[in-house]
Amino acid sequence: MLKRIISGAVLISIIIAVIVVDWVCALTITFFIGLGLYEFFTMLEKKGVGIYKYFGIAIGLIIPFSILFRFELTRKWEFLFLVLALLILIVMQFRRRQSNGVIVDISTTLFGILYIAWFFSFMIKIRYLDGGLGFLISLLLITKLGDIGAYFIGTHFGKTPFMPKISPKKTVEGSIAGLIFSIIGALISMRFLKQSYLEVICIGIAIGILGQLGDLSESLMKRDCGVKDSGHLLPGMGGILDEIDSLLFTAPAFYFYLSAISA
Repeated sequence: MLKRIISGAVLISIIIAVIVVDWVCALTITFFIGLGLYEFFTMLEKKGVGIYKYFGIAIGLIIPFSILFRFELTRKWEFLFLVLALLILIVMQFRRRQSNGVIVDISTTLFGILYIAWFFSFMIKIRYLDGGLGFLISLLLITKLGDIGAYFIGTHFGKTPFMPKISPKKTVEGSIAGLIFSIIGALISMRFLKQSYLEVICIGIAIGILGQLGDLSESLMKRDCGVKDSGHLLPGMGGILDEIDSLLFTAPAFYFYLSAISA
């Protein structure tokens, strides 16, 4: 627990230090994407999947860097990179002596790019919006308060298992507490969201649910790969992917919501 608290404090300090300046924030998010991709592809290697690890990381990093430098060759330019990645992966497969596992290798490499690089890069898009600093603070508060509430209440008061086949330690009590804490985070963020109480509560519930789905999704993948944590970079907390998993679903959803209400 002490290691977890210290790691959490260090991570929060880094976030506070970098979030104010948009390009520094974007570079930090890009760095986290690189680490997350490395951890994800390393898990797959342990499972025996023949992915192209460093190619996947390189293509994955192009997406946040393109947002950072505001590269917009086409309206849906992210898909350009994904199509190119698919074509290059197929060509790279031609060099292999055996064709066994080709579909799995290509699919999992592309999935990692989509799941981590593309989804998490929406954090940069949110930061670059008008009022983006406040929006990003709101997203972090709602999502991570939900994580904290679910963890602490689930650890100390949780008794009813919640999806034990996926994550044995998660409980119904922790899940409910996580939603309540997400709502509290949304209410704290009212000055940034500038919505009614009902709308803010709905935002808190929606992001809270998506955050827990993101957490469960990563737990499902770790279970499939036979690992407890995605990495060991953060003592007591695991890897970077363990900490950003809930944001992988909430960031894109929140960005599309903000885009819809501002249209």
